[in-house]
Amino acid sequence: MINDKKAFFFQGDNLLLPVFFSDTNIDSLPIERASEFINPDIFETPALDATNPERLIRGVYVCEDTALPSDWKAISVRQLLTMLAIESGKENHISKPFSHVLRAFHTAKWRHDSRYCGTCGSKNNDVPGQEQRLCPNCGRLEFPRICPAIIVLITDEENRILLAHNKRFKAGVYSHISGFNEAGESLEETVVREVREEINIEVKDIEYIKSQPWPFPNSLMTGFKARYASGIIKPDGEEIEDAKWFTKDNMPDIPSEGSLSRFLIDRWLNSF
Repeated sequence: MINDKKAFFFQGDNLLLPVFFSDTNIDSLPIERASEFINPDIFETPALDATNPERLIRGVYVCEDTALPSDWKAISVRQLLTMLAIESGKENHISKPFSHVLRAFHTAKWRHDSRYCGTCGSKNNDVPGQEQRLCPNCGRLEFPRICPAIIVLITDEENRILLAHNKRFKAGVYSHISGFNEAGESLEETVVREVREEINIEVKDIEYIKSQPWPFPNSLMTGFKARYASGIIKPDGEEIEDAKWFTKDNMPDIPSEGSLSRFLIDRWLNSF
């Protein structure tokens, strides 16, 4: 094992850290610490740093039923995103260390989930030096899966914001309409369809704003803004339980800092 190689360790949706490690001072850890997780279901995940191809970032996915050593702790990757955003003082600002965490997390989970070929069921092999997996039996190549999704800030002529409560949210929390891109759609078409399906209204003047990696489990979240065009709000009752217009002085509970949804809301709150 080369001592200067680094790694992040994950279990489920958690980042694993030694208890003495500061949650807000994240950097990669020596990969030799993997020896503390002796288990045949551990997978070391190589991934090239997008900003510096010379540096190798590794993610080790620890089997979920593996007991942690007494001097290690688990912290939710989502919670870490919020903590680092608050620490930096910049909503939706992803620091370089945390971009490393997201990259390693996404690739480690993909590598864990792609142990076997989806065509013939044989055990996949790594392709040396590449983020690829190769089936030795049928030759199928697999790459990290990235599923585009949209999230849209909707306003009306009175500059009110439309927010919705999804069944998956905590009680009282409202956010934007969002959803996955489907085959054959542009992202703008996804915005129109998701809004229509989930709350029964039409939107116009759709504009792209910003994107964010969101590996929960494997998304790239793309942020848009749009204007209300027509229709009466009617939640679908399947995903969306409630949706309504809000003003700046009458806001519900909103998502935590660090998420693209919070960035879009804060962008609107700070607008004139």
